[in-house]
Amino acid sequence: MVTLKTIREAAERIRGSIYLSPFVRSETVSRMSGNSIFFKLENLQMTGAYKERGALNKILLLTDDEKRHGVIAASAGNHAQAVAFHATKRGIASLICMPLTTPLVKISSTRDFGAEVILKGANYDEACQEALQRAAEGHLTFIHPFDDEAVIAGQGSLGIEMLEQRPEIDAFVVPVGGGGLISGVACAVKELKPSVRVIGVQTSRLPSMQAALEHKRPVTIPAKKTIADGIAVRRAGEITFPLVQKYVDEIVTVDDEEIANAILLMLEKEKTLTEGAGAVATAAVVQGKIPLSGKNIGVLVGGGNIDVSLLSRIIERGLVKDGRLVRVRIHLPDHPGALQRLATVIADQKANIVETKHDRAYFGVVLGDTVIDITMETRGPEHVHEITKALDEAGYTHERVQ
Repeated sequence: MVTLKTIREAAERIRGSIYLSPFVRSETVSRMSGNSIFFKLENLQMTGAYKERGALNKILLLTDDEKRHGVIAASAGNHAQAVAFHATKRGIASLICMPLTTPLVKISSTRDFGAEVILKGANYDEACQEALQRAAEGHLTFIHPFDDEAVIAGQGSLGIEMLEQRPEIDAFVVPVGGGGLISGVACAVKELKPSVRVIGVQTSRLPSMQAALEHKRPVTIPAKKTIADGIAVRRAGEITFPLVQKYVDEIVTVDDEEIANAILLMLEKEKTLTEGAGAVATAAVVQGKIPLSGKNIGVLVGGGNIDVSLLSRIIERGLVKDGRLVRVRIHLPDHPGALQRLATVIADQKANIVETKHDRAYFGVVLGDTVIDITMETRGPEHVHEITKALDEAGYTHERVQ
C-alpha cells in the first residue's frame, strides 16, 4: 500500500543516490502565464529523467535471491535507462524490452548503462507482454514502469522534495502516463499539505488516465503515435488509478503541436532540453490549460531524452510558425541576371536566403519564365511583411508556401 510513510521511507532510502534537482523560477513563463512558475528540472538526473527514483527504490528492496536472478523491465526509454543504470551499478543483470518505435538515443543509452535490450512490439503494451513472458521463463524480477507500489513510492519522493524546496507552492503540474509519477507525488503532497492543488497533464493522443476517471475504472484506449512517447500508455495502472482518483484535482490534455512549442520554448528561453513527455506540463501552463492566476505553480520537467532528429524537426517547425523561417514562391523571367536582381531585393531587406529551388515545368509556369522557391531566415512576422511589400514594389508575382 502506498502511503506517506512508504514514500518517506523511499525518499530516505534513495537520497544518497539521486541528484537533488533544481527547482527554479522562470521569469519568461511566469510573465506569459500570469503566475509565478517554478520548474523542477528532473531532466538533469543522471539518466535524464525522474524515473530513477522509482526504479532505484524497487531495486534496493530486492532480496538476495532476486538480485542473483536479475531484473527485467518494459519501457519506451526512461524507465529502461533508470533500471539499467542502477541495476548495473549494484552488480545486478538487467534485461529491457523496448518497443520497435523507441528513439535510437534511448536504446543506445540503455545499452550503454549495461542492460541487454530486446526490441519487440509496436508499442509499450506489446513490449510489456514480452517482458512478462521472459520474466516468468527466466525467474527474473519484473520492474513495472508505473504500476508497482515501490516504484510509485520512489516517484512520490518528488512530492516531499518539492515541498521542502518551495513550501510556498500553491499547485503542482505533473505529466501523466500510466500514473506512477502523479499518484506518488499527489499522495505525498496532499497528505502533507491538502490545500495544494495537483493537476495532471496527458497527451490528447493517449489520455488513458482521463478516460479511466470518466469510466471510474482503467480502460484500454486505441494506440496512437505521439511525440510524448514516454507517456504513451494505453491503460492507466490498477494501483495508480485509485490514488489518482483520491488525490489528483484535475487532469488536462495538450496536443502534439502544443508539446512541440513547449519543447522549443524551453530550449530557446529557458536553455533547458526536454523531451515530449517531459514538456507536457510546461505546454499546459503556456497554453492556458491551468485554471489559476497569480499563484505559485510548480511545473515538473520530467525528462530530457529526446531524439536529435526529432528535435531538429521541432526547431524547424517552430521557426516556421513564428515567421522566422519563411518560404516564398516567386515567378520571374528565365534570363541572365534575373536571379541576381531578385537576390538584391531580398538582401536590401536584410533577409538571409538559406535555400533555393528552381522549377520550369510546374506551378503554371509559362515558357520563358521560371518559378523559384526561396527559403529565408527573418526576424519575424513584421519582417516578412516588409519583404513581401518589397517584392510587390519590385513587380514580382509571389505567394507564401505553407
